[in-house]
Amino acid sequence: MPIRRDNDAASVFRNLDWPTVLIYLIMVVAGMVSIYAASYDFDNASMFAADEFSGKQLRWIGLSLVLGMVILLIDARMYETYAYPVYILVVILLAITPVIAPNIKGSHSWIEVGSMRLQPAEFAKFATALALAKLFAGYHFQLNAKVSNYVKALAIIFVPILLILLQNETGSALTFLALFFVLYREGMSGLVLFGALFAVVIFVVGLKFTEGTVIGMPSGQFAVMVMIMIVMVGMSAAYARRLEIARNILVGMFGLGAVVAVLSACGVTLPGLYVTVGAVAVACIYVVIEAIKLHRPRLYAPVAAAVCAVVFLFSIGAAFDYLQPHQQMRIKVALGTVEDLRDAGYNVNQSKIAIGSGGFLGKGFLNGTQTKLKYVPEQHTDFIFCTIGEEEGFVGAMIVTLLFLGLILRILSIGERQPTTFGRVYAYCVASYFIFHFCINIGMVIGLCPVIGIPLPFFSYGGSSLWGFTILLFILLKIDASRKSVMVY
Repeated sequence: MPIRRDNDAASVFRNLDWPTVLIYLIMVVAGMVSIYAASYDFDNASMFAADEFSGKQLRWIGLSLVLGMVILLIDARMYETYAYPVYILVVILLAITPVIAPNIKGSHSWIEVGSMRLQPAEFAKFATALALAKLFAGYHFQLNAKVSNYVKALAIIFVPILLILLQNETGSALTFLALFFVLYREGMSGLVLFGALFAVVIFVVGLKFTEGTVIGMPSGQFAVMVMIMIVMVGMSAAYARRLEIARNILVGMFGLGAVVAVLSACGVTLPGLYVTVGAVAVACIYVVIEAIKLHRPRLYAPVAAAVCAVVFLFSIGAAFDYLQPHQQMRIKVALGTVEDLRDAGYNVNQSKIAIGSGGFLGKGFLNGTQTKLKYVPEQHTDFIFCTIGEEEGFVGAMIVTLLFLGLILRILSIGERQPTTFGRVYAYCVASYFIFHFCINIGMVIGLCPVIGIPLPFFSYGGSSLWGFTILLFILLKIDASRKSVMVY
């Protein structure tokens, strides 16, 4: 099966996905303007001044465009051929970063190169995406074929996470968890994503609702135990395809509840922890017996899920205590269990005030009072969206949202039309990164997520972030442009 590739520059630019390029250019220019507005004061010089954040960002943009051009001129086959070597080099760089990087606000994640500071974690994104795509493009590789395939994929994802955690950069490390969406796209069971979502629910409910008790245990823990039983009932019914199992568990739950209620009315208080854990244990034993009787090994899944959920619930406290004090406070502020408007919750509170004060049309360019009076720290980096919301209002915020939505949809469209597994998987990696950054950054700014230091791509100030996302996007554009020049006979 001969394959002919035409990689000349004219062919690349002819086949380039120009709508994506246009969205990219609009976003980087809008980002520079937003950075100027966020850092503006009444004595500021021109937007293009070399000592202004916007002027510095303009230089990063210029270098990014050159970098993008170089990427487009490289043979697309090189990205697949050298995916693993690039990944290994970046992993080595991540490993030595904590040793050679200076301490900047408690983090050892920035390498000083002359007058510049570069963050290797940003470049690990495209390296990890290339390595994951290379793995899936292997001969006859199927994620569900062998357990070892899962081990390989998870190793590629978690090695950068662990190394970045050593740099004390939790936010950057969490970004790589977005790649689980790629695993789902390539065959991973949806139960894994459901389990991850349920773990988040357990974490939030277990931490948030600590006041008040039900049968002697915290209300949050009791609510989670009830949810675990409900999920177990649903999974058991689905896997056994027999409603009798679900019915029997529910009857047992209601019967136990009635006994507890009667005893409580009589003044006898049972230890809630033992009651709820015992109920789950009995339900698990019953399901295991039914699995053996019906010869349905899949029925072990709800039992395993219930056991893992209970263990996770009662390990939340230890895991939470492992976090640093400022991280604990940020989570408490995000959950609403602590109101700390002068310290950990200050940034978010001021950000919400700024966005809310913008109204529908905003206060106008350079007219944001919250922005100009510097009420929001780091407003030109992680909190750049509050400047957009204040000065451009709901309309400006929606335009930015639509730009990201358009970019993500274009990337997904590009991924679906790739003739190779390598191109498709890489495209979904890129889309996953953008979705994660956009959702977490906006959620962080409006108080829906804890503050974890996630930049808004192409808008937040920073050369490493801009370069990292530019490399991510332009490698995809090159792979996509080359697909039309592949002819199979």
